[in-house]
Amino acid sequence: MATKTPSTTETQQQGKPGLRKPVFVKVDALKPGTNGHTLIVKVVSANTVLNKKPRNPTFRGPQNLNTKISECLVGDETATILFTARNEQVDLMTPGNTVILRNAKIDMFKCSMRLAVDKWGRVEVTEPAEFVVKEDNNLSLVEYELVNVVEES
Repeated sequence: MATKTPSTTETQQQGKPGLRKPVFVKVDALKPGTNGHTLIVKVVSANTVLNKKPRNPTFRGPQNLNTKISECLVGDETATILFTARNEQVDLMTPGNTVILRNAKIDMFKCSMRLAVDKWGRVEVTEPAEFVVKEDNNLSLVEYELVNVVEES
């Protein structure tokens, strides 16, 4: 007995949510504390921060892989920002590559913004983009200060 899977138009007519088209944002639109961004950026530079070997090399498990962290300067025609690449992402972030960052979030590190993609997001290399990266507007160089607002009643 074969069952037919509904197409996306049938699924939307039945009231079930279908896949949404991604909304691409520019780097200069990123704000602290936001997430769910989809961007197309070029990798300007990559700098390895941590490359740690496993503590127990005899044990073969997922937590026993090398830990790699790299800080990559990425950007588009509006601005640049530091992207923190982890493990498999480090290999994709070679200077000159154009990548799509899906479900990216803004982390705060030492009062400045960093872009990151966790396990719910995706980093994929795409065909080279036509734009020239605007390197003189680095959002990671802007310092933010946490201000506590107390409401009086």
